Order: sequence, then structure tokens, then C-alpha cells
Amino acid sequence: MNALLRTALLALAVPMVVGVLPATAQQQAPIEVEADRLDLDQRAGTAVYSGNVDIRQGEMQLRGERVEIHRNQAGELSRAVATGERAYLRNQLEDQTTPMEGWARRIVYHVSERRVELIDQAELTQQGDRFQGGRLEYFIDRGVVQARSDVSGSSPQRIRMTLQPEQ
Repeated sequence: MNALLRTALLALAVPMVVGVLPATAQQQAPIEVEADRLDLDQRAGTAVYSGNVDIRQGEMQLRGERVEIHRNQAGELSRAVATGERAYLRNQLEDQTTPMEGWARRIVYHVSERRVELIDQAELTQQGDRFQGGRLEYFIDRGVVQARSDVSGSSPQRIRMTLQPEQ
């Protein structure tokens, strides 16, 4: 792979977990990307990975049949979108004993807001609590989950929750 392409890929991928991992772990963790195909548009600031995509850095993992990485005007990652029958997001937060895991047909990670949207057949587990619905929003820093049954272009999907008692 030529140096320009390698630099572009790293510039798109490195910021994916900024603010999610502690600074020291974040800087030291290698980024691993596996996919069957990559379409890179440097001018548009997008990289589209397709075919059984698996992106990992430290304790963060994002999987999907297709993953789009978008940069803002400053060249920083603004959004990552994973799609597939069961796109997957996993993140181990420093203060938690078990990872947060999410599944949906579409997962949108808004980097600057530290917000994750799980859309269509959405499921989120964290610390033994489980949320399901048509659309879930998870605010990482606040530990807030918002659930909705409606999904554009799909029939409503009831919200279900299983909450573990305080220990």
C-alpha cells in the first residue's frame, strides 16, 4: 500500500475512539481494520469499508457489512456509520466491569457528541441492563439511554427493558 493511502487511512481511522478510551491507552492502541473492500474519497473526507468489516482499537470494536467513516472540515472524524443485518458496537468504559454492547441494522457514532444511535431492531446491554426497541440513543458520558419504538420505513418495534437491581 503506498504511503499516501496509508496516511489517509490512518487519518480517517485514528480519531474513531478519541474520547472513548483513556488518553494513554488510546494513543498506544493499534488500529486494526479488516474488510473485503475500501473506497476512499479524500476530498469528500469519507472512507467506505464493505464486506464483513471489523474495526478495532483497544477495547472499542465496530462491525458491520458496511462501515462509512466521515471527517469534518478540520479533518477530524465526525461520524462512523455501520450497517448490516446485525451491525455491532462494543466499548469497555474505564469505570465499568463489563463492556457496553449494541446491535442494530444501523449504528451511528457521533464522535463530538459522544452519542451512539442504534436504529432498527436495536439492542443495547450495559452492566447487565438490556434495552431493545426500534431506535435507541446512548449518551456515553452521561450514561443516558433514550428508547423509541418508531423507525422510519419500518413498523413500530416495542420497547423492552430488563434492569438489574442495585447491588
